[in-house]
Amino acid sequence: MSQSGGFEFQGERNGESAVMEDKSSRLSWDEYFMEITKLVAMRSTCLRRHVGAIIVKDKKILATGYNGAPTGVDHCTDVGCLREKLDVPSGERHELCRGLHAEQNAIIQAAYHGVTIQGSTLFCTNLPCSICVKMIINAGIKVVVYLDGYADSLSLDLIEKSGVKLIKFSELRKEP
Repeated sequence: MSQSGGFEFQGERNGESAVMEDKSSRLSWDEYFMEITKLVAMRSTCLRRHVGAIIVKDKKILATGYNGAPTGVDHCTDVGCLREKLDVPSGERHELCRGLHAEQNAIIQAAYHGVTIQGSTLFCTNLPCSICVKMIINAGIKVVVYLDGYADSLSLDLIEKSGVKLIKFSELRKEP
């Protein structure tokens, strides 16, 4: 504990060393959820990209997901990547991937456990692809907050026409 009675946090924030000594340094809810999303991505077994997703409603995490092979199926880290072998560009020919996307796994996890995600927010390390966007729309997710882009122009068109609110994380206001 610090001399002021608050807890100190020593670690990294935004790639820089940070010491949290008071509430003015406290992470906003959006920062908190995106940091957790980045941690979830570290479980990925994809050789090309590590992606994480979490579904949140009323400041509660409902489900998480990362990209990787279905349960019980060999991971790409063990057997290699078919897309790499065939030189398939990112954002194309999704059917040639043995893995599920992080957003798909989060939505499936919620369904598996009987958790409703209607009206929720999805945080993702990458802009969802068009396949994931279609699932997001039909699952009733209302907001998508993403960290980095993705090479799938159809996803942007679908989101725009669906009414799902799309927010790039860097454009969010940082309020606790």
